[in-house]
Amino acid sequence: MLNISNIDISERIEGDKYKTIREVEGKSSKKTFIRFLYIISIVSLILLFLPWTQNIRTNGNVTTLKPSQRPQTINSVIPGKIEKWFVQEGDFVKKGDTIAFLSEIKDKYFDTSLLSRTKNQMNLKSSTVDSYKSKVLALQSQRMALEELRKLKIQQAKNKLMQAELKAQNDSNNFQASQANYAAAISQFNRTDSLYRDGLKSLTDLENKRVKEQKAFAYRIESQNKWLTSQNEIINAKVELSNIKVKFDSDIAKINSDIYSTLSTQFDSEGTVNKLMNELSNYSVRNDLYYVKAPQDGYISSLVYAGIGEMIKEGDPLVKIMPTQYQLGVELFVDPIDLPLMNIGQKVQIQFDGWPAVVFAGWPNASYGTYSGHVYAMDMFLGENGKYRILVKPDSTDIAWPNALMFGGGTNNMILLNDVPVWYELWRNINGFPPDFYKNKKQTNLNQKKK
Repeated sequence: MLNISNIDISERIEGDKYKTIREVEGKSSKKTFIRFLYIISIVSLILLFLPWTQNIRTNGNVTTLKPSQRPQTINSVIPGKIEKWFVQEGDFVKKGDTIAFLSEIKDKYFDTSLLSRTKNQMNLKSSTVDSYKSKVLALQSQRMALEELRKLKIQQAKNKLMQAELKAQNDSNNFQASQANYAAAISQFNRTDSLYRDGLKSLTDLENKRVKEQKAFAYRIESQNKWLTSQNEIINAKVELSNIKVKFDSDIAKINSDIYSTLSTQFDSEGTVNKLMNELSNYSVRNDLYYVKAPQDGYISSLVYAGIGEMIKEGDPLVKIMPTQYQLGVELFVDPIDLPLMNIGQKVQIQFDGWPAVVFAGWPNASYGTYSGHVYAMDMFLGENGKYRILVKPDSTDIAWPNALMFGGGTNNMILLNDVPVWYELWRNINGFPPDFYKNKKQTNLNQKKK
């Protein structure tokens, strides 16, 4: 209980003595106060229906749109010892300018005539390869000649075999004829002998028939011998044909073996030549690597190894170069919960460190000292910091970014989302709802075209 007294003290207060009480209790002051409340209420009501641009606040830094335009670190391709520096920090270098000279530290490459010696070895081995090629060509020509001679010899042997077969056929016919003549001679002799016994033929006729019979017998024997001789000639022709095939096949096989052996040696020599050529190329490239050269135009930002005589390993950084030609962008990071709200081409308001700005949350167009940009690229994988990387490029239709911007400067960014009334934004924040999800029309059309 408040224990408030029921005693009325208003009668005890002399209000006429005080000007403030007189003005407050006056009718005009009451009307003014009421009007003031009405105006405040109307203005507040109007403000609740004003448009409010939802946004995501995040920090970032100035970078370049292309990786090749960012600071480059030149590493040593080979191990060596720093003998001489041709530049110092802050110097401007053109592409191909010599930055430093390294000396060799591996005993394998100490020979100053290593390049010429390797070249001589390669030339000698190449000459050996040429000789093997010539030998292969000679053997191939010899094989072709043998194959041609083989064809002729085989054809000659076949012709001889055919002649022997024809002669044997003729002798066989003669032998058969001689047998028929001998049979006829025997028959005539027997008939004449029978007639002689009967007194019908003389002894002279009988002796003539005997002579004819003996001549037919002798001719039969002679014909048979010729026929047998022809059979032997056929066999000899077949043996000669077989010997020709065997001899030439053996000679050709030996030549083929020599060819394959020579080719094998040739290929080994060619492999050695290729190896020497590779070594020669490597030695030549290595000689150029002793001179560390600038990959592009830029300024020397720092020397990692400054001392003369310092030993460096393969892959160690030597110097950092900042390119002279670059296109600035802004690199910012958003939380995973905000990534679905991002689209390519989405507008971003940027405040650069070192440039004064007055920022009105919810009314980016009314902000002073901020610059516009568009989302250029988005990483689809989570970074080491637990956020997604967004790359922003300048808005060519708006005010140009300051010329004095330098790589690596900090930024404060507002990623613009949907436009909603102020009352809705207040209601959303009170209830802890996320910003409205929507898709950029350009991005939506782009996704539809890809599908």
